[in-house]
Amino acid sequence: MPRSTSAPARNKRKKKLMNVAKGYFGGRKNLYRTAKDAVERGWEHAYRDRKKKKRTFRALWIARINAAVRQHDMSYSRFINGLKEVGVELDRKAMADLAVHNPEAFAALVDRAREGLSAKAN
Repeated sequence: MPRSTSAPARNKRKKKLMNVAKGYFGGRKNLYRTAKDAVERGWEHAYRDRKKKKRTFRALWIARINAAVRQHDMSYSRFINGLKEVGVELDRKAMADLAVHNPEAFAALVDRAREGLSAKAN
């Protein structure tokens, strides 16, 4: 019975990984072990940063909302609290978009938040 080897499968695996490493600099694209390490590290960063991206965007939206609210002499926390009191359920992404692209609508939101805060005070 002829001897069977894992060479075809191994070569296919190596070729697949080397194709992923195309465009890397130096030995990272030529040497299998170095390329494997670089590609796996890249996958780790990609996995981690897909989660991080969501946090980063939320922070950006909050910063934009805060800047827009401060122009109306109110703090971010009081603004969000006022909206909760009135029952406005608009997410931060939409509020940040309003703050940047439609300041009049955002001003109306700030007025609603003020109503909520004054109703809470009474």
